[in-house]
Formats: sequence, C-alpha cells, structure tokens
Amino acid sequence: MTATQIIQLYVFILAGFVGFLVITRVPHLLHTPLMAATNAISGISLVGSIVLAGGQYGKVATILGFIAVVCAMTNVVGGFIITDRMLGMFKRAESKPTDTTGAGGSA
Repeated sequence: MTATQIIQLYVFILAGFVGFLVITRVPHLLHTPLMAATNAISGISLVGSIVLAGGQYGKVATILGFIAVVCAMTNVVGGFIITDRMLGMFKRAESKPTDTTGAGGSA
C-alpha cells in the first residue's frame, strides 16, 4: 500500500466511526428532518451513479454504475417510505362526525 492509500483508508475509517457516533446520538424527535436530508444526499449520489452508468467509460464502469443506480434508488425510495410513515405518526386521528340533528338515526 502506498502512503496515499493508507491516508485514504484512515480517513474512511474515521468518517465511518464519526458518522456512527453522530447518528446514534440524534434525539428521536430529529430523526424525520435527518431522514429528509439523507434522502437529498442519496438523490445526489443517484445522479452521480446515472452519469457513471451512462458514460462511455468502459464495460466495468457501466456495470458498477448500474449497481450504484439500483442501490441509490432503493435507498431513496426506502427513505421516502420511512419518512412518510414517521410523519404519519404525528397526524391527529380523524374523529367521526357527530350527529347534530339529535335524531340518532338516518333520515
């Protein structure tokens, strides 16, 4: 391994460790905004993977780009589904309409 590869590996491991610590310390109330920001970042990686898959960089780059598109799209769709479910938890339950006529039955 070269010195550059060792530095890159060190930065990757450090970023993973810091990311894990940051995510585990987020209060539950902030998870929905955090998920929305994560979906935006996944959208950016989706655009980059589409550029890689569609470019004429060779067969291996096209295959890896396609795999990246599938993974990023799964992440985006799953993130939006989870965010929608989390936002649904904050909606008020709809109450049944009350009978204001006092008749108690149908007309």
